[in-house]
Amino acid sequence: MRSFATLDLRDSRVLDGGLATELERHGVATAGPLWSARALVEAPGVVLAVHRAYLEAGADILLTASYQVSSMGFAAEGLGPADAQRAAADALRRSVALAVQARAGRTGILVAASLGPYGAALANGAEFHGNYGFASEAEQHAVLVRFHAERIRVLLGTEADLLAFETLPSLAEARAIVEALAVVAGDAPSAQPGAWLSFCCLDAAHTAHGELLQECAGFLGGVPAVLAVGVNCTAPALIGPLLQALRAGTAKPLLAYPNSGEGWDAEHRCWTGVADVQGYESLARDWYRQGAQVVGGCCRTGPDHVRAVRRAAVAAAD
Repeated sequence: MRSFATLDLRDSRVLDGGLATELERHGVATAGPLWSARALVEAPGVVLAVHRAYLEAGADILLTASYQVSSMGFAAEGLGPADAQRAAADALRRSVALAVQARAGRTGILVAASLGPYGAALANGAEFHGNYGFASEAEQHAVLVRFHAERIRVLLGTEADLLAFETLPSLAEARAIVEALAVVAGDAPSAQPGAWLSFCCLDAAHTAHGELLQECAGFLGGVPAVLAVGVNCTAPALIGPLLQALRAGTAKPLLAYPNSGEGWDAEHRCWTGVADVQGYESLARDWYRQGAQVVGGCCRTGPDHVRAVRRAAVAAAD
């Protein structure tokens, strides 16, 4: 992995779209604690095809299919501790290899290794509130540092360009990630990876856990290895004010990759509403004007959304 000091996002404008929901559209099963990471084992060819479809649509950055990868997830599938750790490491490496294979022959494409929060590994929806049930903040912090450092160490040995910590619910998890990055950097200071941190928000000012997003951005603004700060897995209508909150807290590049605008019905476990690609393009133009460096999509967005974002990026450059 490249050192953060060699990375520059100024030429990157368009992120890819949702991976898990796009895999589902291709018939890949994502149920269970591994979610989209199951495809790394069962359908790597489909993962490769989805990456290529996003590149054809105009993406500058590919996120790997590793959001849900963790030794906890493989242990929940019935593996013993040592086997689960090996399986997770193999899946992380495979996710990067597939994205690198997809970009072969293209220049200027970045591969961002996707890493979900601790709540994603719990596979119970906890990433959308950040209440992990630890006895104390100190215990939670220690566990989260170990959890994130384990995966960072594996990814250091891959061809990923940077790390993408996504759907973070809280400032506490962001603090743990920053410490994990520092711990790993202490092991190999010449190869400290760069990262972006992106939060899930439930209103126009606060993270899913309730902290002010501006406060999170202010904390991350002082961390050299943090390349950008953003918002993902959030309603598109909230992105404008959330970008303003981020900019009030940091001068770092900003990211915006919300959901399609459809809603998740947790009781019936289905999506409701309509994905308005034309409307998404109009919003993307606004997000670029409001200071977003990189725009893409999260759940239920696909190649059509990325094409729309590319058109918005071209318009923003005119």
